Amino acid sequence: MGTIRIALAQVNVVVGDLEGNARVLCSMIDRAREAQADVVVFPELAVTGAPPEDLLRKRWFLDETCKAMVEVARSCVGLVAVVGYVEQGLSGRRMTRSSSVLDRLELYNAAAIAANGQCLASYRKQVLNTENGREEERYFLAGRSGLVIELQGLTIGVSIGDELWCPPGPVPALLEAHADMIVNISAIPFVRGGRLQREQALVNSALRYNAMVAHVNLVGGQDGLVFDGGSLVVDRNGEIVARAKAFEDDLLIADLHFERRVDENVCQSPSKNRHEHQHEGQWQQITISMPRRVAPLPPIVPRVEPRGDDLEETYQALVRGVKDYAAKNGFVNVVLGLSGGIDSALTAAVAVDALGAEHVVGLCMPSPYTSVESAENAVELARRLAMKCLTIPITPLFEAFRHSLAQAFQEAPVGQTEENLQARIRGMILMAFSNQFGHLVLTTGNKSEMSVGYATLYGDTAGGFAVLKDVPKTMVYELARLRNRQGPVPVIPQRILDRPPTAELRPNQKDEDSLPPYSILDSILKAYVEEDRSIEEIAAQGFDYEMVTHVAGLVDRSEYKRRQAPAGVTITRRGFGQEWRMPITNGHRHG
Repeated sequence: MGTIRIALAQVNVVVGDLEGNARVLCSMIDRAREAQADVVVFPELAVTGAPPEDLLRKRWFLDETCKAMVEVARSCVGLVAVVGYVEQGLSGRRMTRSSSVLDRLELYNAAAIAANGQCLASYRKQVLNTENGREEERYFLAGRSGLVIELQGLTIGVSIGDELWCPPGPVPALLEAHADMIVNISAIPFVRGGRLQREQALVNSALRYNAMVAHVNLVGGQDGLVFDGGSLVVDRNGEIVARAKAFEDDLLIADLHFERRVDENVCQSPSKNRHEHQHEGQWQQITISMPRRVAPLPPIVPRVEPRGDDLEETYQALVRGVKDYAAKNGFVNVVLGLSGGIDSALTAAVAVDALGAEHVVGLCMPSPYTSVESAENAVELARRLAMKCLTIPITPLFEAFRHSLAQAFQEAPVGQTEENLQARIRGMILMAFSNQFGHLVLTTGNKSEMSVGYATLYGDTAGGFAVLKDVPKTMVYELARLRNRQGPVPVIPQRILDRPPTAELRPNQKDEDSLPPYSILDSILKAYVEEDRSIEEIAAQGFDYEMVTHVAGLVDRSEYKRRQAPAGVTITRRGFGQEWRMPITNGHRHG
């Protein structure tokens, strides 16, 4: 019986910060060595950060990536590392495989195998991903062969991302090689409910291939994406024997026991030419010898961190997204408008949890139509969250705008223009505050509003980061109630939760004056936006046909607003980020 100690290095790196990322990886390698690990495994694209996007079109960036990988490999002494990086082909030449692929460099999404201070081999990802806006085929070519590592009598196969459970990929080769363990390095973004599905896929893979599975996932926010971590080890029986923390950096250590197959004193053997394109199903093997341990490893009890439910993890994703977007873009403080409504209340709570109350400022900007209750709610919310709140009335500015426009507008009736003026004045004040003090402006609109265009361009859409951009209105309430249950006292006043949604841009205004009830609207939007259902299919679910047609038309006509809105956290499989590619000019009409 043999034992391998494995370390899963779940890291939060910054896209493009090659030197900083290399330092993070080398530090984790040092920690793994101190823990007497034989193997340390890093996430997919750990060297560059994920996704690097069009940085991969810059030759200088690719050259610096190579240097960073060499630096990481140099620190791999006394253990083996599996590191996600970008590999250039043998010639580094530009490739044009088909008319559908732009002229590009020969690049691969790869896993480097490093030991003895150098890179010994690499595995190139075979099944490229197109979900969540990652567009791997835009940048990478697919690998053609598998890779197995012989280490102390253990046969280790390597896979990247969801190709492990999306055959064929490397699976046929790994089965042929009789892999005892499959290392899976990933950069899979969070979507609500996705983590449980991913864990089940890994469990099924372990059972199907009769192999242990060690999965390490990236953690941290990158623009609108949030990587949730949750790295884990699954044994041959499909039992999760170790699980890392979610949404945090972590080093997970586990001892894996196995039956030895070969003498462990075998010398390192050269791999096949890793730049040679091989036939599908073929695999290359590299054998690495390690010094025999003088004393047995002291036993460790692997951690199995608890997994939260979908709603808890969604809230964690929002917090991580705000925290990393601010930090990675150089912002210490944020500012947002506090209307006294549920959206701004939840946004404020997320911001305080992400950055600390001392780094969050709320601006209450009452207009002629703002109720006393709304202003009181904003102040009370700020008090409960211990954040700063400033009151800046906009009525004088609103009247000044109306006076200036009176001659041009002449006898035009008062209507939506005046409503939007209030939102745009608030947007200008927030941006002025941002300019003066360097705060990042958080917008507070939710996915339901952005879907149907119930938002003012250059008004409530003005800002740097949209916290609730992918959160439907009904989920806003669910998350607010969840947050109230997490502390000793509720931070969001109950009367904010109980109050009917209103923009308060005209007397007695309610959202339902313009939109269907959110319980109905969100169901229609989920079917139309996230599931690509037709009008007929949605109506067949029991919704009024004319209402569905009306909502679909609002969605289609509002694309120009969404295209100009700031980035925001993605929590569903179809948010309004890179995974949504609708034309602004769209002549299609429903009905």
